[in-house]
Amino acid sequence: MWINREYELAALEERWNNNKAEFIVIYGRRRIGKSELIEKFIKGKRGVRLLAREESETLQLQRFSKKLALLFRDALLEKNPLASWDAFFELIAEKAKERLVIALDEFPYLCKENPALPSIIQDYWDNRLKETKIFLILSGSSVSMMEKKVLRHKSPLYGRRSAQFLLRPFTFRDVFLYLGMPIEEAIETYSVFGGTPAYVIEFEKKKDLFWNIKSKIFRDDSFLYRDIEFLLREGLKEPRYYFSVLSSVAKGNTKISDIINDTGLKKSIVGKYLSILSELYLVRREVPITENPLRSRKGIYILYDNYFKFWFRYVYPNKEEIERRMAGYLIENTVKPSFSRFVSFTFEDVCREALSSTTFAMAKIGRWWDRGSEIDIVGLNENEKSILFAECEWSKNVDARQVLADLRKKAEMVDWNIGKRTEYYAVFAKSFKKKFKEKDVFLFDLNDLERIFRKKKE
Repeated sequence: MWINREYELAALEERWNNNKAEFIVIYGRRRIGKSELIEKFIKGKRGVRLLAREESETLQLQRFSKKLALLFRDALLEKNPLASWDAFFELIAEKAKERLVIALDEFPYLCKENPALPSIIQDYWDNRLKETKIFLILSGSSVSMMEKKVLRHKSPLYGRRSAQFLLRPFTFRDVFLYLGMPIEEAIETYSVFGGTPAYVIEFEKKKDLFWNIKSKIFRDDSFLYRDIEFLLREGLKEPRYYFSVLSSVAKGNTKISDIINDTGLKKSIVGKYLSILSELYLVRREVPITENPLRSRKGIYILYDNYFKFWFRYVYPNKEEIERRMAGYLIENTVKPSFSRFVSFTFEDVCREALSSTTFAMAKIGRWWDRGSEIDIVGLNENEKSILFAECEWSKNVDARQVLADLRKKAEMVDWNIGKRTEYYAVFAKSFKKKFKEKDVFLFDLNDLERIFRKKKE
């Protein structure tokens, strides 16, 4: 299933057409679509994706030799597989006199078996490959390992890449256009399944959301039920502590002090695990939009991916009930009573994304909070000294004038270019009691949002 990735694909095609040596790094956590992107790019070209496994170097090279023999139509290579990485890159350098794509997928597995591999590639790139027409791709799911082995200053490969792509989950627009359903249903679905391609395509469009939750998630034999646990246990040491931290954040404990109190873990341990989870793009740290992220002490932590939020909010605490086949009971008594509140946080993200496609595209956009007050969206344009304040109401028949009055009071507390700034206000809702027009005030209901997301992105 192919969903978007048009930007990355176009960028790869542009570099392919340069007809000169390219060293591309593609990375991002599992299920994010790296292999699909590579396969889509290679299709119709002279090239091959070589998927690494956790096995010996000899077996890796034997498998790769068979694929290369098929690509190059070399019967001798098939009978006499490559015995070393030196032999591998000697062959590639010889064959890359003409345009050639070689993609080493799950590169960290190869490094695990042979830690010297980055140095070997450095040697061949500097002395042979960069003068050929090779299109070399290194791809991996371990974000930290890819950064350590390929991207960081201490890596032998540092400074040699011509481009890198960190693949992230799809945006709401991507998922909305793929689902092809009314926007309210799409926002609710996105709140659960998120933007990870492998999770989105599990959703059965002909069935409603709660059927999908019951059949695709609340079953102990399902892929979606097991996958989060599998990913974390595979990629992290001491996963029980990471589960505790992630579960605490999903419950709404966003400050370090709250996480410590909830989990009973030491401050040093919680800080360490949050740092690692941030590097893996599983959590993100937020500060009020008007503050310096490096200096602010108001930082909070939020789960990055919607499906992780849903899993830790509704699946992880109820594993016993799910395994006792109580899915229907959980949906009626646990999910539905709190679901609107759960979706409301995703609605804020959707509204921020919508703003980036309007005339209010700001250089900086995020939330603001201070002394018990909070504003869902604040956008800043430093050059024009303009500021946008917005609230997001996941409700119908919203009284926009009342929301606006409260928003204006909170806006007075935002210490940013006071007396010099131009202020704008916006309210987002499912629907309004009555829409009105007022200078520098804008109202967006679901119909407006649908038009924004259906409009072709420039």
